[in-house]
Amino acid sequence: MLIDRRAGETQVTDEGIELRAASRISDKLGDKGHVNVTSYNRLVLLTGEVPNAAAKDDAEAAVKLVANVKSISNELAIGESSAFSARSNDAYITSKVKARFLDYKRFNANHVKVVTEAGVVFLMGLVTLNESNSAVEIARTTGGVKKVVRLFEIITPEAAMAADGKTPAAPAP
Repeated sequence: MLIDRRAGETQVTDEGIELRAASRISDKLGDKGHVNVTSYNRLVLLTGEVPNAAAKDDAEAAVKLVANVKSISNELAIGESSAFSARSNDAYITSKVKARFLDYKRFNANHVKVVTEAGVVFLMGLVTLNESNSAVEIARTTGGVKKVVRLFEIITPEAAMAADGKTPAAPAP
């Protein structure tokens, strides 16, 4: 069973944000650039490439018009659109990071969203500080990773247990 710490309504909201933001960016930029939109708990991550600073600003401005967006992390690079081989390598790096999360078993890998762009790994999720530190260390030491960017929302261990549907252990008598 996959466990996502976001409420079901928030998951649906994130999907809607991604679709509406991508549509608005496409309307604004057309085929000038390659922009990926990822929303996790209403935090929007923009990755990819655009031709200039104005296009980068336009993409962010388009996302600001989308309802329910809490914040935006604009990580768009200015330059030529990446080649298919570079995008394939990024997908491979994402797969390696996720596989290592599973191998190390330090936390539930489903709690961390991994996005890779040009070898830079972005980590999103509702996690405890310990889970965040473990995820960053595992990602950082994965082959091909140039840099790791934390975009986590840190929650308490108690909030994590509640989101996971678990109850804390009773104190000893």
